[in-house]
Amino acid sequence: MILAGAGPGDPELLTIKALRWLRQADVVITDRLVSDIILDEYVNKEALILHVGKECRKGASTPQSTINELLVEYALQGKLVVRLKGGDVSIFSNVLDELQVLTEHHIPYEIVPGITAALGAAAYAGIPLTARGYSTAIRFLTWYKQEILDESYWKELAQTSDTLVFYMSAAPLDELVGKLLQHGIEKDKWLAVIEQATTPLQNVLSCPIHEYRRSGTQATDDGRGPGNYVSPTLIIIGKVVALQETFRWLPDSHSATSYFKPVENQKIKTEERA
Repeated sequence: MILAGAGPGDPELLTIKALRWLRQADVVITDRLVSDIILDEYVNKEALILHVGKECRKGASTPQSTINELLVEYALQGKLVVRLKGGDVSIFSNVLDELQVLTEHHIPYEIVPGITAALGAAAYAGIPLTARGYSTAIRFLTWYKQEILDESYWKELAQTSDTLVFYMSAAPLDELVGKLLQHGIEKDKWLAVIEQATTPLQNVLSCPIHEYRRSGTQATDDGRGPGNYVSPTLIIIGKVVALQETFRWLPDSHSATSYFKPVENQKIKTEERA
């Protein structure tokens, strides 16, 4: 069993090691946020591809219990199974559940890391996550449930000089910004909302965080805005974000089209690939 990260979107960010395993795989069990190019061009043409994507906001997610059953079923048949995850294997994924079920069934495994969304998004947006005089540390966070962070932690986040990277937090972005403003975040902190990072459809919307509510970051001409950003979306907050205007190198797509197919449109494809 191979648990591998596919990177954040650009298929060329796949590691050589993950590519080698995909070319040998009998079965690939893949997340939604994996480029079709990887699945169509890099996977063994005889392999069975099973889509087990998740879109929680659309209520179209594959239950983790079903994913666990598939891993065990095919591994116990003696097949080489690659569990392919978007981004990195161990950051904001359900890898713990999968490791536990593999261990319970005495299935040997290898973990192959991938480029996580924070690193891909920052690089393709032209934002150095750490920089002398700006930030010496990074925090990877999420806030899709209000109970995840208490008020004392919000105060600490507002006052830290660390770069804050929020995964899966675009829907409550208004509330997120409000919490940081409420707890006194400094005026030299900037906010970047990065849609579909590293893909041809990437967009970066940035502004000083104190100007968020009256800036174009809150809404765009094509209707994108709080709760309506194109998934996947990553949020970066900190002094380093102000550097994006100087060092951005990839033009925005100005598109609201989704690079990744919805879960309901992802089907098992074997005959077409044979």
